[in-house]
Amino acid sequence: MLTQVAEGVLVHQSEFMQSNAVVVQGQAGVLLIDPGIQDHEMVCLANDLQELGQDVVAGFSTHPHWDHLLWHPRLGSAPRFGTARCAGAIQTRLADPQFQDFVRTLIPPDIVEQVPLDLLGHITALPAGATVIPWDGPRVRIIEHNAHAPGHAALVIEERGVLVAGDMLSDVLIPMLNVMGTADPIEDYLAALRLLEGAAGDVDVVIPGHGSVGGSGQVTARISQDRAYMHALRDAEVLSDPRLDPSAYGKDFLPDVHDQQLHYLTPSSEHDQAPG
Repeated sequence: MLTQVAEGVLVHQSEFMQSNAVVVQGQAGVLLIDPGIQDHEMVCLANDLQELGQDVVAGFSTHPHWDHLLWHPRLGSAPRFGTARCAGAIQTRLADPQFQDFVRTLIPPDIVEQVPLDLLGHITALPAGATVIPWDGPRVRIIEHNAHAPGHAALVIEERGVLVAGDMLSDVLIPMLNVMGTADPIEDYLAALRLLEGAAGDVDVVIPGHGSVGGSGQVTARISQDRAYMHALRDAEVLSDPRLDPSAYGKDFLPDVHDQQLHYLTPSSEHDQAPG
C-alpha cells in the first residue's frame, strides 16, 4: 500500500526490515527508488501505480546491496540508474556466475523463494560526479558519499522538501560501516553525515532505507543520533542508543552487528593484515 509522505512523494514499505520503496511523481510517470523486496510486494506496488495511472519512467538504486537492487517485470523496463561507483561495484559482482547463489545465502530462509533475483542489479551508471537524476520530474539532487557502501547516494527531492537517505538515518537500525576498500570507515561515515547535515535545512521529511519516515525536525535529530553512535564507536565509549535496547526492533541481530563493528575497529594483527 502506498502512503503519501509529501506532495507527489509516496512510500511503499516492505515486511522485510521495514524497507522503504519511494515513488516520486513526475510529468509522464514516476521515479521509483529502491523498489522493494518480495515478489508479492512489488506486484502490489505495480498494481497501486496502475490504479493511479502511473508508469515507471525511471528507477534508482541508492547503493549496491542486494535489497536495494531488485526489480520486477511488472514494473516495466524503464532505465534504472545508480552512481558510477555503485554501478561499477554491482557489475563486478554480477560478473561472478555464483553471485546470485551468494545473495541467496544473505536472504532469510523464510522469504528467499519470494525474492525475485532475475533482474538484480541491472542498473546503468550515471556519469562520475553526476549531481542530479536524469528524468522528467522534480529535480532530484544526488549526494554521493562512501558511508555504508561504495557509491552510496542520498537524494534530495528539492521541490518536495524530501531527503531519501538510503541506508542511513534510520530510527530502527544503527549505522553500519563500509569496512571493505576504505581506510577510515568511521571518518567516511562522519563525512557523509556532514553532507546530509548540509542538506537538512532544505528538507521537511526524511525517508530512510529501513524504518519510519521522519517529519519536521527528525532529519537533524537522526543525524545527531547517528553521529553520537559513531563517536562512541570511534572513542570506545559506553554506548547508549535506543536502537540497541533489549526490546528494540533489531534486538535479535543488531547487538551482533554492533559487536562485529567494535571487533573490526579493535587493533590486532589480524586486522592489520585484512584487505582494504
